[in-house]
Amino acid sequence: MSKNILFITADQWRGECLSALGHLVQTPHLDALASEGVLFKNHFANAVPCGPSRASLYTGMYLQNHRSGTNGTPLDARHTNWALELRKNGYDPALFGYTDTANDPRAFDQNDPILDNYEGPLPGINPVGIMGDNIEPWANWLAKKGHKIPSPRSDLYFKQREQDAGAPAALDMPKEHHVTWFMVDQVMDYIEARQDKFCVHLSLLRPHPPWIAPEPYNSMYPPEALEDYVRHESVEQEAAQHPWLDWALKQANFIAPNKPEELARMKAAYFGLMSEVDANLGRLFNYLKEKNLWQDTLIIFTSDHGEQAGDHYLMDKMGYFDQSYHIPLIVYNPDEQANATRGTIRTEFTESVDIMPTLLDWLGIKIPIQCDGHSLISTIQTGTQPQNWRTEAHWEYDFRNISKGEAHEQSLGITHHQCTLNVVRGQRYKYVHFTNMPPLFFDLENDPEELINQVNNPDYFQLVLEYAQKMLSWRMNHDEQTLTHIKLTDKGIICQDVARYWPKPVALAS
Repeated sequence: MSKNILFITADQWRGECLSALGHLVQTPHLDALASEGVLFKNHFANAVPCGPSRASLYTGMYLQNHRSGTNGTPLDARHTNWALELRKNGYDPALFGYTDTANDPRAFDQNDPILDNYEGPLPGINPVGIMGDNIEPWANWLAKKGHKIPSPRSDLYFKQREQDAGAPAALDMPKEHHVTWFMVDQVMDYIEARQDKFCVHLSLLRPHPPWIAPEPYNSMYPPEALEDYVRHESVEQEAAQHPWLDWALKQANFIAPNKPEELARMKAAYFGLMSEVDANLGRLFNYLKEKNLWQDTLIIFTSDHGEQAGDHYLMDKMGYFDQSYHIPLIVYNPDEQANATRGTIRTEFTESVDIMPTLLDWLGIKIPIQCDGHSLISTIQTGTQPQNWRTEAHWEYDFRNISKGEAHEQSLGITHHQCTLNVVRGQRYKYVHFTNMPPLFFDLENDPEELINQVNNPDYFQLVLEYAQKMLSWRMNHDEQTLTHIKLTDKGIICQDVARYWPKPVALAS
């Protein structure tokens, strides 16, 4: 039996937006995937925005270790990733979409075009259908179908039909011409042409902005039913929570529209794009079943990060709120050993750094010591979590502005390197630590909307201390460790081959 991989990311998808979890967004095909696999309900990204989050997703490393902290910050070439590891083991990982990888400039000639933007391909991956800023493949496909190609080509994402009363305007093309349909078609064509095992990473743009959905997805969700937001009564009340939030709510790219009806239409289109992605994934899943590939293919569906969508008066992904970091995760393991857990929903905390170890573990490939995450395969097969599994989720946000120097750093009264925050988020409590600004502490049982900062409440002082210590212990436990398990001795090299939970010392002759 060949072992195939289908690794799917849908960009900017909030974790609760699955009808299998009771959300109003209709995702019947992903629900069906969850019914045959396992849905991880408390899954979180380890960083935002796209580049840093994907660096963690692809390397299994926390941001504190891979250090690709912003879109465009290079990913150090010394780190391996899931694609490189699969390539070493006879796979040809194929990319359809983008990985938002800023490649290490030290590994290329200074005139190499790969250094012209941060949307380069992940080292080790075969960019069969690369799509990012360059949408030439989609435009060429549309031209063959008689579609008029605008200049600039990016207008393909933006041109709208005349707006119906109340509903978001539809994209000016049929759904069969949209980029999501195109990408899924490319993957099916690729698999059809393969005569052996395949490993596909389908990295879909949607539901990332622009939030303009083709018919009928633009009108699936009435905007008047979507004016429900997690936030204080006023922006001023919201901003009073923390100096960083006060600053963010003054930035044009972060602040939500102040007209409720405009924001609701955007939200309706955002949800519509999710249902469109679901429908197209349904086409892909049906194809795999028709070709008798379903029973041989590990399928992972997740996202790189979430979206504020007006909550806390914010748009986009940033900061410390759950909306930017809580993302979906569904894993379908075709092996018979996973039959007992099919259709289950898991509630332990899982993170993006767990994806690379899961992929490698399923294929029987050794997990590199650099990985901060852990494989989910044993949980999927046994229905139980490993001993000493994490009790909190963790994420980091690097908000320095490299392009503009230290402009906003100065407005916050901190240095360039102090533009960082770390989060420890448990079932009940959440602690946010800034490098040189006040911390925050939330009681999620009594304040699930994260509106009340309890850090200065005497009733919570002991818990704040406990969570600050958790933060310190977490960072210490995950300090970069490439060579820390090796010792040179007069009798040769000693290597402790560390399994994170069950160390097995092994002496190696030199």
